[in-house]
Amino acid sequence: MTFLPGILLGRKKMTKSMLLKKCSVPLLILGGITITLLGCKEKAMQERKGVITMKGKPLTLLGGELKPGQPAPDFEVTANDLSMVRFSSFEGKVCIIASVPSLDTSVCDTETRRFNEEACNLQGKVTVLTISMDLPFAQKRWCGAAGIENVRTLSDYREASFGKAYGVLIKELRLLARAVFVVDKTGTIRYVEIVKEVASEPNYDAALKAAKELL
Repeated sequence: MTFLPGILLGRKKMTKSMLLKKCSVPLLILGGITITLLGCKEKAMQERKGVITMKGKPLTLLGGELKPGQPAPDFEVTANDLSMVRFSSFEGKVCIIASVPSLDTSVCDTETRRFNEEACNLQGKVTVLTISMDLPFAQKRWCGAAGIENVRTLSDYREASFGKAYGVLIKELRLLARAVFVVDKTGTIRYVEIVKEVASEPNYDAALKAAKELL
């Protein structure tokens, strides 16, 4: 029985190239052959290095870059009550999607409070979603303490579905980059901002202007 450079899986011999196509997570290297974890469902993702920084240190984003004019990818995230929410359920509404690293940080706290105020001024005409890797329990607790009623907080902690689809998953931290996407009623992206420095706030005025122009 030959083990390398092929691997016997059941009765089917898996070559190195077949394994690399099947999964992108390295397990070990033997004799220069990379063996990857079997059963992994994830495909190799595009890596965009240096798009953002944290305190000046370059970080890597996973997933492709989205631009205005492209269809907004669907994704599935977890609500505060642990129910699953698909972005497609907001079809027909103008949406502002704000991704943040964690609501338990000062900048994310400030940003979400600001969008909560602006959402109130828009009188429900624009749906504002704030997505982070925080657990749903933590999001619910934070919203209660902060009095957030006009922004819907959602968690991407399970599969990083949003982070991967929108190209804002930070490889080194498995947190979401700070970004804002504005999506129109037809599900088309009309505005994108990937905040260069994670510790900086987004351009609120530009995002709000883009959303109001769609009403």
